[in-house]
Amino acid sequence: MTEERIVTAALLVIGDEILSGRTKDQNIGFIAEHLTSIGIRLQEVRVVPDVEGEIVAAVNALRAKYTYLFTTGGIGPTHDDITADSIGMAFGVSVSIDARAERVLRDYYGAKGLEVTPARLRMARLPAGAELIDNPVSAAPGFRVGNVIVMAGVPSIMQVMLACVTPTLDTGAALLSITIPVDRPESEIADAFSAHQQRYRDVAMGSYPLLRNGRPATDLVLRCSDLARLNDATATLKAALKL
Repeated sequence: MTEERIVTAALLVIGDEILSGRTKDQNIGFIAEHLTSIGIRLQEVRVVPDVEGEIVAAVNALRAKYTYLFTTGGIGPTHDDITADSIGMAFGVSVSIDARAERVLRDYYGAKGLEVTPARLRMARLPAGAELIDNPVSAAPGFRVGNVIVMAGVPSIMQVMLACVTPTLDTGAALLSITIPVDRPESEIADAFSAHQQRYRDVAMGSYPLLRNGRPATDLVLRCSDLARLNDATATLKAALKL
């Protein structure tokens, strides 16, 4: 039997506005769902402020731990957009105007009859050796250095960047899931559910309490990349719970 390839990822969300609550993050769920669908397991999410030392420390910790590190935020035209500089520091490389990115911006703003100001040109500053990630929405590119993929924080722009970079990613077996709705509280099924997890150690199982029609209920979620094994675990769990 061939050993299953596991590809992992972390997400680093960068920005004071996220931590203050002024901006409500809309990217985590989208990225998690997308990565799961293509066979990359998102295993950690961190949120850090616009502080270079915090960003550098998080980047170095996460890129060493996972196959990929995705980041969102901090690549715009203002003084507090310091992600490019922080990534450069993390990798120990210089950051300067990238000729390819500058050309993209000049073409984009020129077509609109707009000047390429110093603020706009800041979005062409990239770490040495970076690969560009296309941005069909507003031109200013994201970039990739090693296993670190740097994207915008604006959801519509992040999504097109993620789509552009996806074909270049290594992927593993997609993680499949089945949800079993149970009209009983967790406390009534906990023992049987725990015993079932011990029987199927290769199937990830989670329990999520909720109110259904105003009454305590539970959704049991089973995840596995092997469909036959997942179906077997689902059928035997339903039988154990008399569903």
